[in-house]
Amino acid sequence: MVTSRSKAAARPEGASLRRRGPVLEKAILEATLDQLGSVGWNGLTMEGVAVGAQTGKAAVYRRWPSKEDLVADALQAGLPALDEAPDLGKVREDLYELCRRVRDVMYSKPGFALRAVLHECDAESAERFHDLIVTGVVEPSARLFSEVLQRGIARGEVRADANDDLVLDVIPAMLMYRSKVCASEWPDAEIADLIDRIMLPLLRV
Repeated sequence: MVTSRSKAAARPEGASLRRRGPVLEKAILEATLDQLGSVGWNGLTMEGVAVGAQTGKAAVYRRWPSKEDLVADALQAGLPALDEAPDLGKVREDLYELCRRVRDVMYSKPGFALRAVLHECDAESAERFHDLIVTGVVEPSARLFSEVLQRGIARGEVRADANDDLVLDVIPAMLMYRSKVCASEWPDAEIADLIDRIMLPLLRV
């Protein structure tokens, strides 16, 4: 007698599983993020995603007619939400905790995928993801850093003119530069240095 277990064992690698609807779509989106993290934007193919999701190529193309469509949906579905600023009573602790959260997003599977898109896309392809990056990453992180500084201003820890776009760019710029150019994974000690040696002197009354 052939059992379901023996059938599964006999299925060749990459063969299609009988999944439909949201379950299959989730598997395809997860496989897309995996592909971006391992082979990057340039190496990602619809065929490779289908193999990773253990489905047929036609199932991918039925839902997403292009690589750009597929990647945009995968990033939108996968990016962790940055929706609440820490409030620990001191601007130093709030900035430190928020930087750790942003760091964790950067090094999540969707974060690696997003960086692959940012670093490898040509200008025409990158334009497709501009709104997604702005609304999903840039604006939420800027809003949370601004909330932290505004509370610091109200407590008298931060000078009143410090909550501006240039100051808000410092932490994201440092995180991206050190991760891309210096291959830093931003351990907690480096985040503490960034806050203590750069941000606090910049913000002091």
